[in-house]
Amino acid sequence: MIIIGADYHPTFQQIAFVDSETGELRERRLEHPEAAEKFYRELAAQGKKVRVGMEASGHARWFERLLAELDFELWIGDAAEIRRKRERKQKTDRQDAEHILRLLLKDDFPRIWVPSWENRDLRQLLWHRHRMVQARTRIMNQLQAVALNEGLRSKKRLWREAGRKQLEAFRLAPWASRRRHDLLELLDRLNPTIAALSQAIEQEVHNCPEAQRLMTHPGVGPLTALAFVLIIERADRFQCGKQIASYLGLVPLEDSSGNRRRLGHITKQGNSLLRFLLVEAAQVTVRSLPEWRSRYVHLTMRRGRKIAKVAMARKLAVRLYWMMRKERGYEQVKKFGSHAGQPGNRDGVK
Repeated sequence: MIIIGADYHPTFQQIAFVDSETGELRERRLEHPEAAEKFYRELAAQGKKVRVGMEASGHARWFERLLAELDFELWIGDAAEIRRKRERKQKTDRQDAEHILRLLLKDDFPRIWVPSWENRDLRQLLWHRHRMVQARTRIMNQLQAVALNEGLRSKKRLWREAGRKQLEAFRLAPWASRRRHDLLELLDRLNPTIAALSQAIEQEVHNCPEAQRLMTHPGVGPLTALAFVLIIERADRFQCGKQIASYLGLVPLEDSSGNRRRLGHITKQGNSLLRFLLVEAAQVTVRSLPEWRSRYVHLTMRRGRKIAKVAMARKLAVRLYWMMRKERGYEQVKKFGSHAGQPGNRDGVK
C-alpha cells in the first residue's frame, strides 16, 4: 500500500508518500488539477492500494471525486488536532505533508466523519434556497424603502396586487424609476425559483421518514426537518443532547479556571444554516406550545430576548435529536420522555 500525506492548497498540493512494501519515502509538489490527476491515475494504473490523508478544507471536491473514482481511500482529519500534534515550531508545506504522513503511519491520524456525496448534494439544495430567499428579502426591503419615501406605510399591502400597482404608479425620477423597475423584475424572477426549490425540498422530505417524524413537532417544517437530518445524519454519533448543542454551536464560550467561571457568547461552531433554522423554528414552537411560551417569557425577563431565543433553539435541537435517536414522533416523546426505556427510569418514564 502507498500511504500519502497531502498538504492541500486550492492551486497545488505538497505530498509526502511511502510505499509500505519497500519503505521508500518520497515527496512531490503537484499542481492542480492536471499534474495531480496524472499522478494519481498513474498510481491507479499500477494496481496499488492507496490511502491519502489530508486536513479538512474547502475547494477539494474535485479531488475527492477523483479519489473516489480511482477507488482510493481518503482520510480527512481534524485540522485543529493535526496542528496540536505538531512538535516543531517551524511550519512549511513540506513539513506539513511529512507531519500528516507520520500521523498516518503511527495510526494517530485524527480522522473525522464525512457525509456521503448524496448528503452533501442535498445540502446544496438547502443552501441554494436559503441564499435565494435572502436575495429576495433584500430586494423587498429596497422596494419597501421606495414605498415609504412615497408615503405608502402598510408593509403587508405592498406585496398584494393593489399595493404592487400603487408602487408601480409612483412618479419617480429617471434613475429611481429604473431602480424600481429592475428590482421588481428581479423579484418576479426569484419567486418562481424559490417556489420550485421549496417543492423540491418537500419532495425530498416525502422520501425521508426521519424528516417526516421530526415534522410532527410543532414549529418544525420541511426545511428545518430535512436540514436537521442531513446535518446530523446518524444520531448515534452523539451520546447526549449536550453534544448536539455543542456540535451546532449553541453552547457558550467558556474560559474557566479554579473558582472563576466565565461564560461568553455562543461558539457559533457547526452548520450556520441549521443554527439559523432552529432559531426561527423555535419562535414558531414558542407561539404554538404554552409550556414553551412560559419558558421563553421567563428567560426573556431574566436574560433578554436574544439569549432566550438561542436557549429555545437549543432546547428544540435536543428534542429533535432524541426524536431522531429514539425513532419516535412528538406525541411519543411528549408522553414517555426522551430517555424512556433507559436504565434507571421506572416504568420507562423519564
